[in-house]
Amino acid sequence: MLLIEEELKRLVPERDTILAVGVFDGVHLGHQQIIARLRERAAAGGFLAGVVTFRQHPETVFTGRKVALLTTLAEKVRLLRSIGVELVATLSFTPALAGLPALEFVNLLQKYMRMRGLIIGEDFALGRGREGDIDMLRHLSQGMGFSLEVVPPKMIDGEVVSSSSIRQALVAGNISKVNKFLGRPFSLRGQVILGREVGRTLGFPTANLSLDAEQALPADGVYATWAYPDQSRHPSVTNIGIRPTFGGGDRTVEVFILDFHGNLYGGELKIEVVQRIRDEVRFDTPEDLKAQVAKDIEKARRLLKKAE
Repeated sequence: MLLIEEELKRLVPERDTILAVGVFDGVHLGHQQIIARLRERAAAGGFLAGVVTFRQHPETVFTGRKVALLTTLAEKVRLLRSIGVELVATLSFTPALAGLPALEFVNLLQKYMRMRGLIIGEDFALGRGREGDIDMLRHLSQGMGFSLEVVPPKMIDGEVVSSSSIRQALVAGNISKVNKFLGRPFSLRGQVILGREVGRTLGFPTANLSLDAEQALPADGVYATWAYPDQSRHPSVTNIGIRPTFGGGDRTVEVFILDFHGNLYGGELKIEVVQRIRDEVRFDTPEDLKAQVAKDIEKARRLLKKAE
C-alpha cells in the first residue's frame, strides 16, 4: 500500500466532502479566497469542507533545495481550521506521490476522502508531471461524478497574491506588503532558549527564539512586534540578525517584550511582525547600541499604538 493511502486511511470523514488541494503555505488572501468558496459550496450541499495539504514543499522534492516556509505545518493547520476548514489531511510529499498519475490521485481522494467536489485556483495542477491541469480535471470530473470549480486569483495592487511573492517581500524586509498579502501580521512561533544574554547586560533582557529550520524570516533588522507570552499581547521590539556589534555569529531572533516581567525560558512564544524599524548595523560600542535600542523602543511604542 502506498504511503498516501496509509495517511489518508487515518481520516474517516463522517460525510462526503468538498476539497481543496495544495501546499497552502502562508494561508494568504489568495488561499483564503479559495477556502471561502470551499466553505460556501460545502455548506450549500451539506458536505464537509476539507483540505489536502503536504508536509513538505513539492519544490524540495523536485529540486533538492529547501524552501523557506511562511508557516510551519502545525501553524498552517491551525490557520486553516481557524478560517472554517473542518477536515485537514496532511500528506508526505514523496517522489512516489509526485509520480502518481492524476487519475489515481483523484481515485484515492474519492475513496478515502469521499470527495464530491474539488475547488482549485487557476494555476492548479496535480499528479505526475502536473498532468492533472484544469482541462484534465474537468474531463475527469465529468466521468467520475465530482464537481469542479476554478476560483480566480486574488489580486492586490495589480499583482497576484502568491506564497512566492510574499517570500520575496519578506526577504526584502517589506513587511507592509507581506502583511497586506497575508491579510494578517506575519508571525513567528518558537521555544524560548538560553542565549548569550547580551541584551540583559545592556538592560534589555531578550527572549531568544528557537525556530523550525525551514521557517522563513524577514530581512535582518529591527522590527516593531506584538508578543504573546501569555493570553494577552504585549508590545515588543525584535532583532533579527547576527549581532555584529558583538562579533557576529549565527542568525538569531531576539525579542524584548516591553512592560513584561516573567520567566519565559522553555516556554513557547509567538510574535507578530508589524513594521520594520531599521537595518541591523554594527555600533562602535555597546553604549552606542544601548542608546539606539532606547530609541527603537520609543519608535516601536508609537508604531504599535498606531497599529492598534
